[in-house]
Amino acid sequence: MSNYVAPLKDMRFVLNELAGLGEVAKLPGYEESTPDTVDAILEEASKFASEVLDPINYSGDQEGSNWKDGKVATPKGFKDAYKQYSEAGWPALPFEAEYGGQGLPKLVATAVEEMLTSANMSFSLCPLLTQGAIHALILCGSDALKKTYLEKMVAGRWTGTMNLTEPQAGSDLALVKTRAKPAGDHYLITGQKIFITYGEHDMAENIVHLVLARVPDAPEGVKGISLFVVPKFLPKADGTPGERNTAKCASIEHKLGIHASPTAVMVFEDAIGYMVGEVNKGLSYMFVMMNAARFSVGLEGVSIAERAFQRALAYAKERLQGKDLVQGGKTVPIIRHPDVRRMLMLMKSQTEAARALAYVVAASMDVAKKTKDQRQQAFVDLMIPVVKGWSTETGIEVASLGVQIHGGMGFIEETGAAQHLRDARITTIYEGTTGIQAADLVGRKIAREGGVTVKGWLAVLKSFDQELSKSKNADIQALRSRLAAAAQAVSESVEFILGAASKDPNAAFAGAVPFLELMGITAGGWQLARAALIAEKKIAANEGEKGFYETKIITARFFADHVLSQAPGLAATVTQGAAAVMAVPEEQFLAA
Repeated sequence: MSNYVAPLKDMRFVLNELAGLGEVAKLPGYEESTPDTVDAILEEASKFASEVLDPINYSGDQEGSNWKDGKVATPKGFKDAYKQYSEAGWPALPFEAEYGGQGLPKLVATAVEEMLTSANMSFSLCPLLTQGAIHALILCGSDALKKTYLEKMVAGRWTGTMNLTEPQAGSDLALVKTRAKPAGDHYLITGQKIFITYGEHDMAENIVHLVLARVPDAPEGVKGISLFVVPKFLPKADGTPGERNTAKCASIEHKLGIHASPTAVMVFEDAIGYMVGEVNKGLSYMFVMMNAARFSVGLEGVSIAERAFQRALAYAKERLQGKDLVQGGKTVPIIRHPDVRRMLMLMKSQTEAARALAYVVAASMDVAKKTKDQRQQAFVDLMIPVVKGWSTETGIEVASLGVQIHGGMGFIEETGAAQHLRDARITTIYEGTTGIQAADLVGRKIAREGGVTVKGWLAVLKSFDQELSKSKNADIQALRSRLAAAAQAVSESVEFILGAASKDPNAAFAGAVPFLELMGITAGGWQLARAALIAEKKIAANEGEKGFYETKIITARFFADHVLSQAPGLAATVTQGAAAVMAVPEEQFLAA
């Protein structure tokens, strides 16, 4: 089994050359994000991921979390790893100093998050949900709630959860039935929530549940949902955990993957809770958490793809099988075979494309936050469903390729390749399925605003095409042609969606997922093309490692020929494929 090694060389390239860390560091409050500081953070995060989290990933998967009498024990090593994680200050990285944070950019935190998730996805889910809860409290919580909870959560002493889903209310939160009864300065929360990640565990001294519930006489549907803080232990006057609240873990789920991460069924029986913000505004507040979580889940796709690629590459270099097609002779490592090399290049190129897009979006988050630039925020809003949907679908594909490269050994748990595929499978489901991300992209982000933001992005691609035209490199010119065709495919699809959205919604939404994939490969190709152009200039100026930059160009060319080349076909599916989607009557869907 291979060990995880953070791809720091590529991370630094993307951070500095594509995401513009230098410019982000000039924003108010980010001045301490100097190259030396960021390098030191990346190095330390790499060590923590490789030396602390990676060694307990496989064992944690095999052991899993265990529930008994309402309590959950995480696998061996997790509690100690979380203690090290908190004591080293990692939870505080992206938060403001007034809450005990380090005030670093989202961009820097994104690179760190990728490493932690690659090394141990199950572990990383606990900080992921906590960060979402912190964001919600910062933006929507009262001063009293902030004073009581934020500093301890930012320090990692207390963790956070999102309690949305109920047995009858999955993606449709209008069906939420959990009740909140006023009782003086607080509410009594009663109901059941399911699929609550780290809803119960033994790694922190308190757990802060953010719970959606309805007050008496609340309007029906999503307009009648409020948000509440429901702590596991009620804080005492001195801020330490006190009396046990009546929020209990009834069981944890038995899952396909992420076995070490406890997914809890939570039962609230007159549990004491405190309202966040205004009554009946809970769903809008929860979307603060959901957007943060959706970006992070997209990053999980990148992370699991990177880990699967590393494992497959190591295996391909050592597995002897077959002879060289050209030279013959002795048995060779399977990396010499064209089809294995093709699969490895699919893994490598798609992972790098997804990473670059995620980091660029993270940088735009930083700019939008500090400058209130609405165009930057609109770009972020447009790309969040793409990062979430496309990156996670890509993560599954890459993890599956990893199993394929291992051959029969990939189907055996001991090699570790199967775990990546099992862990990756949830990423296209939780925090909104790929279909929900695609519907959000088509409905809210394109149709509702008349395509203004996506057309603005297409204009950027057209301008970038002029830069590509100046290159003398044949690979870059081939890439340019593919990217232009992909941009045209997006443009045609957008016009179809805008025309169909109000007249024939079924037609517009039938191709939503293929459109999301089209957006993803085009945005990923855009970033790889930028990388190729930068690499060409670095080679010409004799800067840095020539082999690294040459590989950047070749990787971009491969992506163009094997992935971007799918764009016209996806556009045809979006614009012409709706007719048969809804045509078969329900009664004709026969099981036998």
